[in-house]
Amino acid sequence: MKIYAHRGASIDFPEMTMRAYKGAVDVGADGFECDVRVTKDNQLVLWHDADMKRVAGYSGRIAEMDFLEIQRHYPEAILLEDLLELARENNKELAIETKHPVPSASAVEKRVLALIAEEEPAADIFMMSFSWLAIENIRRINPQQRTVALLEDRFYTPMLRFTSAPFLGPSVQLLRSKPELTHDQRKLFVWTVDDADDMRFCSDNGVEVLITNNPSFARKVLGYH
Repeated sequence: MKIYAHRGASIDFPEMTMRAYKGAVDVGADGFECDVRVTKDNQLVLWHDADMKRVAGYSGRIAEMDFLEIQRHYPEAILLEDLLELARENNKELAIETKHPVPSASAVEKRVLALIAEEEPAADIFMMSFSWLAIENIRRINPQQRTVALLEDRFYTPMLRFTSAPFLGPSVQLLRSKPELTHDQRKLFVWTVDDADDMRFCSDNGVEVLITNNPSFARKVLGYH
């Protein structure tokens, strides 16, 4: 089972900053997880929320701000291309979640795919979304791109049935409540696994990728050296 750092080693560093991802490299994570949004000036910024309030205490919305403006309010904000470079230099896999709904609609998937094609990454890259349409758009643009269909805890059944994605992304809570997911032919990317018992549960049930805020702890619990 591989261990991906959720927004970097975010137990120890601010989420989705270069410090967090370099911290994940230092503790031996197999890959990185990140969230991507398109800025007003068409940059691919690593950011989870629609606005800056939780992280930076500013109410500005990412889609309505240029990247330099975002950096003024939060200097540690980085672009996807920065993370791709770090991943390539360290041979790390990458799971990129595109956020929806957004004003730019499918532009985020198109831009991410174009950037991946330019960068020629050294290791595997997976694109993830809770949006069925986003996953299908990715497949339409590049049928070879590996995709992960993220599953909502309450309304996962339609995605499970209709997605073309070869990988599924349930939360660890959903996986525990619906253990039949472990018998699905599609491999599982499970989030966000920070509890030792949950880590062992994932390991015992054939999970492909464990996504955690605490990759160092996960490696210790699972006996990785």
